[in-house]
Amino acid sequence: MQENISVSGVLCSSYDSFFEAEKKIADYILANKSEIIDMTVAELALASGTSDATVSRFCRRCGFNGFHHLKINLAKEVAEERGNSIEVSNDISRDSIGQSLQNILANKVAELTQTISMMDPEELDRILSVIEHARTVQLVAVGNTIPVALDGSFKFNQLGIPAVSGTIWETQMAYTCNLKEEDAVIVISNSGFSKRLMTLVAVAKENHTPTIAITNNQSSPLGQACDYHITTATREKLLLGEFCFSRVSATTVMEILYLFLSVSKEGSHERIRRHEIAISDDKK
Repeated sequence: MQENISVSGVLCSSYDSFFEAEKKIADYILANKSEIIDMTVAELALASGTSDATVSRFCRRCGFNGFHHLKINLAKEVAEERGNSIEVSNDISRDSIGQSLQNILANKVAELTQTISMMDPEELDRILSVIEHARTVQLVAVGNTIPVALDGSFKFNQLGIPAVSGTIWETQMAYTCNLKEEDAVIVISNSGFSKRLMTLVAVAKENHTPTIAITNNQSSPLGQACDYHITTATREKLLLGEFCFSRVSATTVMEILYLFLSVSKEGSHERIRRHEIAISDDKK
């Protein structure tokens, strides 16, 4: 695990895959970050209603060497939040709209910061190479992440990278069946547990088509099934409990891919210019 990864980012992105006892530990850490830094394994186990062994296993499952390693990273995170000019709070209320807006902003800034920190530069470079040299890139999502796939398809086509996406699941699967080794598939899922996307990835792998996952869960089945995986962060669980709806991080990943490809793919700027000219009449 990279040393600069946010503990909150890891816990939020992996939360859905935790067992109930592990969720108790995660909930306690997220609610008491400053206090955790001075606690022992036994104290955290007692406070969260779990056991010493469960805490130790939990830390390793999250990618840390142990509880001490988790506390080191958590201390860095708390220090950064305290040094931030915008205080991070999870309170949202229509009785205090001004402060609530600042709270939402602070959480979104933290969300994007955590997403960037979880990116492996070498893995990202390999993903960019796959996309850049693909004959066709298929972007697939279900539910509320479909707009991210559509946006990615639009952006890649602008750069001169043929890309397809859609809103009808059966049509997407039919297209996947025709992909080859020289193509690529990008699947986008908040949870990383979508059965439909798992089925689609299995078909793509039968065709030897490279697969890329973008999920909020570093240990998700979808992420593990794909050749490449970008893990995004979400803080929606901090703001709204069990609900997780944010597309900000996934959309940012698309922006990142687009920006890197725009400077590395030959002729991309000219293709963007031609596209803008072609649609300019519609903007008058």
